[in-house]
Amino acid sequence: MVTGKTKVLALLGSPVEHSVSPSMQNAAFRALGLNAIYVPLCCSADALPGLLNAFTAAGGGGNITLPHKAAAAGAVSDPSSRVRETGACNTFWRTESGGIGGENTDIAGILAALDRLEAEPSCWLLLGTGGSARAVVGAARERSAAVAVQSRSDERQREFETWGRTLGVRFCRKDECEVVINATPLGLKSDDALPIVPENLPESVSAALDLVYAKEETRWVHAMRKKGIRAHDGREAVIAQGARAFECWFPHENAPIEVMRAVVNARLR
Repeated sequence: MVTGKTKVLALLGSPVEHSVSPSMQNAAFRALGLNAIYVPLCCSADALPGLLNAFTAAGGGGNITLPHKAAAAGAVSDPSSRVRETGACNTFWRTESGGIGGENTDIAGILAALDRLEAEPSCWLLLGTGGSARAVVGAARERSAAVAVQSRSDERQREFETWGRTLGVRFCRKDECEVVINATPLGLKSDDALPIVPENLPESVSAALDLVYAKEETRWVHAMRKKGIRAHDGREAVIAQGARAFECWFPHENAPIEVMRAVVNARLR
């Protein structure tokens, strides 16, 4: 039962209706008997700072999803080093000092998904230059992997590569890449174009990670497997980042990750 003492957490972004995070997090709260609720809330970038303040002032927090992760990085008062370095924030909460804490748990999610895929940590072909792509660069730095970027905008690609080099990340040629990662929103809609067709991939690519997820997996994942490439969608990434976010909101609890995984897999079956 929701009461005046219930901790309210929210997913802020646009769109949010596709997200499995509310089902996953609410199941985690129930499993541990926590008086908390997690709700999806579609919002504009202009509304984001006010919502961050409102939720944390009431003792809550939540997540930020596309396209507001970069805006959130500039709106939290106590960003982590990962947020400062990547310029992207996907998790927020009220700190003990009353500020707004910010973390990029997407990095942990991406690393967990790559581990599950048994992907090589050497050269990654990154599709996209948004908030999720920034998390991929953060993950590449932690794994000492090199990155090649593909964007629909040459200018955005150049700016993104310049930023990535400030983090000390090495950039490589596309024909050196062994892993391809889709960090674009393509795949959220069933009629979306593929982020890249298999025929346009370097022959060296042996693994593909789609940060988008869908029931029965995305069309791109199926296309990669048909080409003989190991491929997973973003469900493991969302589970791992969600578990890390949970522990930001409830630092004295261990996230019930198997409960969270069961809910996500059931939703996406």
